[in-house]
Amino acid sequence: MKKEIDMNIPEELKYTKDHEWVKIDGDIAIVGITDFAQGELGDIVYVEVDTEGEELDKEEVFGSVEAVKTVSDLFMPLSGEIIEFNEELESEPERVNSDPYGEGWMIKIKISSPEEIEELLDAGAYKALIG
Repeated sequence: MKKEIDMNIPEELKYTKDHEWVKIDGDIAIVGITDFAQGELGDIVYVEVDTEGEELDKEEVFGSVEAVKTVSDLFMPLSGEIIEFNEELESEPERVNSDPYGEGWMIKIKISSPEEIEELLDAGAYKALIG
């Protein structure tokens, strides 16, 4: 494993201080945890999201991710309704480790407060946060 993978921070995504990435696609946001976060957590053994279909506010807990040594809450980056959970993660939670920005995505949100997008970090600000 090459070490520089840890700094994989795609420019086109938005980020939160809680180490989640957000891809905005119209009024839908696709959310996962960053490469940095999965590296810090270590091997992910379980992803739990039981809020599908619920309307949650920004920064509310929408689920948790369990690694060998720890469990971390997952926080809503934007207010909205969770319209989809990546069910592949139920049988293959390790996708979060191997492809955090691709097959390791966690949820899709129907955004209810688009103005909150402006509050998200860009790649440069996220790099500074973890730097």
